Amino acid sequence: MGSNRRIIVFGAFDRHNFGDMLFAHVVAALLAERRPNVEPIFAGCARRELRAHGGHGVAALSQLAARWRDEPVVLIHAGGELLTCDAWEAAVMLKNPDEAQACIARYESRAADRNAWARAELGMDALAPYVIGRGMFPRAASISFDAIGGATLDARDAAFQAEVLAKLRSADDISVRDTHTQAFLKRAGIDARLVPDPASMVAELFDARIRTRAGACRAFPRGYLAVQFSADFGDDATLAQIAHQLDLIGASTGLGIALFRAGAAPWHDDIAVYERMAARMRHPSVTIFDSLDIWDICALIAKSDGYAGSSLHGRIVAMAYGLPRVNIAHADAAKQRAYASTWEIAGAPGVVSIAELHAAMHEARAMDRAALRETASALAKAHRAGFERVARSALGP
Repeated sequence: MGSNRRIIVFGAFDRHNFGDMLFAHVVAALLAERRPNVEPIFAGCARRELRAHGGHGVAALSQLAARWRDEPVVLIHAGGELLTCDAWEAAVMLKNPDEAQACIARYESRAADRNAWARAELGMDALAPYVIGRGMFPRAASISFDAIGGATLDARDAAFQAEVLAKLRSADDISVRDTHTQAFLKRAGIDARLVPDPASMVAELFDARIRTRAGACRAFPRGYLAVQFSADFGDDATLAQIAHQLDLIGASTGLGIALFRAGAAPWHDDIAVYERMAARMRHPSVTIFDSLDIWDICALIAKSDGYAGSSLHGRIVAMAYGLPRVNIAHADAAKQRAYASTWEIAGAPGVVSIAELHAAMHEARAMDRAALRETASALAKAHRAGFERVARSALGP
């Protein structure tokens, strides 16, 4: 394949979300291993600037398509739960929090107006805007999907499913990150390879960079747990439950609790919720880690004694470092369950209720650390092998 073809790395790293922002780095690093001078273009549904948080300058894909529609571009979907994100969700998450609340108040109960607003915001007439087929780039040299997720695609309406499946059928290569998504696509007649999430590569590719960050070690000389949960855990009763479980963990282990945000986009994490929860705790060693830089977040997890929270990528980065990890569920945790059931070490706690958190973390911390490190290495190796086909499509043999 000619080296002059444009390579577009596409995903939901146009908003502040820890995992999605890491994907762009992983894909770029793996391409650069094969061709050091490669310069991919990073694109999302909107033009955004996230370099201040460790991300990228991101172009709007609709604008790139208007310019390069008839060129033989290479398009790589860089991972994430892309198959289930609809236009309304995408458009709201691309707003700042105040704008998002105003849009939700105005449009959420009016489906037709809501969808028209979302399409206008995104500049795309798509139900699933983070899934791109040859309708947008009819002369694309290759379109690939790297370890994407679709854990609730089987629950979406028929029109949404039909659009996603049609776009996938126009792709050259598809890998998915969990067996649930793989089985759904198989029933639809689409064969997808099974590959661990791109963030499985974080320790292998970026450990030197991550180790230069401070983490939270100085605040917790006896060690700490990295803890995160999304804003939808924010009712008083739920926060009281979490505080109680974290108090139990702190009392039984002596570890501090470092609360961090794995995403600051709307419908992600909220520092005010952490403040309300921390005020309910009796454990004396609690801090709120306020950095939104993804490398600081990686360091916080990497230097911890384990991770507990609702974020899938909090779990996956902990997995990459061979650390104990537990996901907690409040409402929907389909993607976390799908991933843990596909890749977790036998006996490791997967997704638990808040009331089970203390017991699950005790169980996770009792696991053999050598086995956890072996799993980390195996998953990184599996993603590297799975990416080979994507790299060949982009760069040639």
